[in-house]
Amino acid sequence: MSKSILIFIRNPELGKVKTRLAKSIGNQKALFVYERLLEQTRETVLKVNATRLLFYSDYISNSDRWNENDFIKYLQVSGNLGHRMQEAFEKAFQKGSHKVIIIGSDCYDLLEETINSAFNMLESSDAVIGPANDGGYYLLGMNSYTPEVFRDINWSTSSVFNETVSKFKWLNKTISILPELIDIDELSDLEASTFNQSLLQDANSTL
Repeated sequence: MSKSILIFIRNPELGKVKTRLAKSIGNQKALFVYERLLEQTRETVLKVNATRLLFYSDYISNSDRWNENDFIKYLQVSGNLGHRMQEAFEKAFQKGSHKVIIIGSDCYDLLEETINSAFNMLESSDAVIGPANDGGYYLLGMNSYTPEVFRDINWSTSSVFNETVSKFKWLNKTISILPELIDIDELSDLEASTFNQSLLQDANSTL
């Protein structure tokens, strides 16, 4: 298939996920939230007609809910986020994809319609990007391998989105921009997203 979607996830382990959120709601509830984010991400990408490449943070699990019939599983390489994403894009393009999109697992409001729109935008643009509320991005796509956009970026800062857009423009690449969505990292993000308080109430009743 000429379209690929790359999914970066963290292995869901107590005390190792959503650490900023955990400062407000505790490690158990933060793990609960992240597991729900993973479930939402999985259900969303299963609706997208594309090859799905799943990249784990620490180890590949063959006993989780990410079925090997639906996802090709890899381990993220070492290095900063930019290097890890660059390697993942390179792998997808080497496998013959002509449109490649990457997402994480922090955006509860990301729907398949948005991902499909991103793929469609790659018909007329060299790249597509979805800005997150924290200054980063929740989605990045391109129709040719462009490793330069992952280099010399101040990762985990509020300037990532702007720096990345500037990189594409410096390379004379056209870029389409999707609507801004919320990455859930803090309690305020959780409250502002459609994740909503009902799921937190579920967490309160089950933990």
